[in-house]
Amino acid sequence: MFYKQMKPALLVFVTLTVITGVLYPLLITAIAQIAFAHQANGSIMLRNGIPVGSSLIGQEFSDPKYFWGRLSATSPTGYSPLPSSGSNLGPLNPALRERAEARLKMGQGADPENKSPIPVDLVTSSASGLDPHISVAGALYQVPRVARVRGVSQEQVIRLVKENTTGRLAGVFGEPVVNVLQLNLALDQRAP
Repeated sequence: MFYKQMKPALLVFVTLTVITGVLYPLLITAIAQIAFAHQANGSIMLRNGIPVGSSLIGQEFSDPKYFWGRLSATSPTGYSPLPSSGSNLGPLNPALRERAEARLKMGQGADPENKSPIPVDLVTSSASGLDPHISVAGALYQVPRVARVRGVSQEQVIRLVKENTTGRLAGVFGEPVVNVLQLNLALDQRAP
């Protein structure tokens, strides 16, 4: 009797395993590769045919000739997707304040002539700690430093910021943002 009941149960188990564990993932992978190949393969960005990063994950830029992104909340290695999460530090936590003040000093030290208030996204991390975008205000704040270090006009750099700004989702949701890696690649290409 036991074996009589086991046979259909085992058959259902194997059938469902093949359908949900093999066929369905293969079908979804094939659809993704056909319809969304760039995204399905990690949204890799290339420079001269060489992968330099993903448009979905922030990267560390500290050279003054580049635009800087948001702080990474992944430590000890910055912008590592493995320990991705928010810092979970509340607004009254001294560690959050120390990180923000350190980034504030870094920004002011790199461009002491810029007396404008530093936009908040340049001194805080995002919820994931990996955000590849900064606000338009964050990008425009950095224009004088980047233009001065590269020896190009601020207008030329502002034009690149505008060209690399992504508008609101569906024209309604969110705020316009700038992908830092994409902007820095455009800078290297057009304003070395």
